Amino acid sequence: MPEIAFIKPTLPRGGALVLLVPEGVALTGLAADADAATSGAIARGIEAAAFTGRKAQTTTLYAPGAGLARVVLVGLGKPADVTPEALEAAGGTAWPAVSSATDVTIAADTLTPAEAARIAMGLTLRAWRFDKYRTTQKPEDKPKAEKIAIATSGVPAAKSAWAPLRAVADGVFLSRELVAEPPNVLHPVEMAERCKALTKLGVEVEILGPKEMKKLGFGALLGVAMGSEIEARMVVMRWHGTKKKGTPPVCFVGKGVTFDTGGISIKPAGGMEDMKWDMAGAGCVIGLMAALAGRKAKVDAVGLVGLVENMPSGTAQRPGDVVTSASGQTIEVLNTDAEGRLVLADVLWYAQKQFAPKYIVDLATLTGAIIVALGHEHAGLFSNNDELAQKLTAAGLVTGEAVWRMPLGEAYDKGLKSDIADMKNIGGGRAGGSITAAQFIQRFIEPGTPWAHLDIAGTAWSSKDAPTIPKGATAYGVRLLDRLVADHDEDA
Repeated sequence: MPEIAFIKPTLPRGGALVLLVPEGVALTGLAADADAATSGAIARGIEAAAFTGRKAQTTTLYAPGAGLARVVLVGLGKPADVTPEALEAAGGTAWPAVSSATDVTIAADTLTPAEAARIAMGLTLRAWRFDKYRTTQKPEDKPKAEKIAIATSGVPAAKSAWAPLRAVADGVFLSRELVAEPPNVLHPVEMAERCKALTKLGVEVEILGPKEMKKLGFGALLGVAMGSEIEARMVVMRWHGTKKKGTPPVCFVGKGVTFDTGGISIKPAGGMEDMKWDMAGAGCVIGLMAALAGRKAKVDAVGLVGLVENMPSGTAQRPGDVVTSASGQTIEVLNTDAEGRLVLADVLWYAQKQFAPKYIVDLATLTGAIIVALGHEHAGLFSNNDELAQKLTAAGLVTGEAVWRMPLGEAYDKGLKSDIADMKNIGGGRAGGSITAAQFIQRFIEPGTPWAHLDIAGTAWSSKDAPTIPKGATAYGVRLLDRLVADHDEDA
C-alpha cells in the first residue's frame, strides 16, 4: 500500500502530478502554476482531449514539460455535487493512472484539509491488492508508487482528518483479506484465530468451540457443521469505547460459512469456487470491530461471528432432519443449502440473551434471490424498526454502500410452517426467497429488540473494478456500519 504524506502546496520538479478539476472551473492554485511552468501545455492538453472536468473523467498528458513525466487530470464534476463520496471516487480514479509512477503528487490545495483527506481515502481504498499467493509476477505488473504526496494548505488539519479514515480503511482491508483468502487456508478454526489480532487494538476476544456451543444449545449452528472435519467456532469481540457501565452496547452479527458446498443439497459445480466468500458477513463484522477500535470510537460495541464449513459427508446433516435451536424452537431442515439462517439463529439468540443490545444488525450472504431482486448495487435491508432502517439507509447514501428496504409480513411468514416442527428452514417455492429467509431470522429476535438484517449476497464481491473498490472482495458493510455508529451512537 502506498504511504500517504500531506505536504504544503509546492509544484513538484518531476514525477507524476494529479490535478483535480471541477467542471466548468478555470485552473487555479498548483494547477495554474503547473500550466504556467509547462508554457500552457496543460491548457492545450485539456482542449485537445475535450476534458471538461465531469465526474470520473480522466486524461493523462505525458511529458508536458517542467520535468514532469505525466500530468493526470481527474474530473470532480459540478462544484455543487462535490461530496465526500465524489472526492473519494476521484482519489480512487487517479490510482490506476499513477500506480506505475515512482514519484506522485496530488494537488489538493484548492480543497479543504478534510476534503484532501477524502482524496487520500479513495486512493488508498483503490490501491489495495491481494498478492499473497502470487509468485511469478513481473516487476512491470506491480505498482511502483510507494508514497503519495498530497499538497494541501492545511497539513496538520489534513493529518487529523486522515487518522480516523485510515483506521476505517484498515478495517476494510482486514475484511477484504479475510474474504479473499482461499477456503483451504481460511477455515473456521483459522478465521477464529485471526480474530485474536484485534486484541492489539484493545478489543476483547472470546472464542467458543463445539463443547461450549453444545452447552448453550446451539443445535442449529452445530447441525450445519456436522459434515466437516473442521470444528465450528463462534467468536465474540467486545470494544469498550466508553467508560460507562450498564449501558447497552450496539451489536453486529455475521454469517461465517467459510465454504459452502450446499451440504447434502449440493450446489452445481459451476461457480462453486465463489462460495469461499460465504463468510463475507463475518468478515465485515471483524473488519468493523477493527475500524471502531482503530479510530477509538466512543461506543460500546459487540461483534459476534458464527464460523462453520458446510460440507457433504457421511456425518452431514440430511434434508428432513429436525434440530433444536438455542432459543428452544425446533427447525425442520428441508434444504441443507439454506444453512446461513441456521447459523444466525443461534448466534443472534445468544447475542440478545448475553448482551441485551441497544440494537442488533446482522449481515449475511444469504440468498441468491436478493441478487435477482436488487442486482449488485444494493444490499437488501429487512428490519422490524423504522428508525433503525432509516438510519441505515442514510448511512448507505453517505458511504456509497447502498441498501434498499424490503418487506416483511405475516403472509410471507406462513410459508415457513412445518408439519412436524416449529418451522422449516425454507419457504414454499422460489417466490420471495430473500424475504422468507429474513422472516425465518426474525423468529429468533425477541420482541422489543430493534433489529436489521442485511442480505449482502449481491454486494460482497465485485466482478469488476470500481473507483474505490478493486475487483474482488468489497468489504461491504464496514463503512456503512461505522458511519451508522459515528452518526448516532457515539458519546460526544
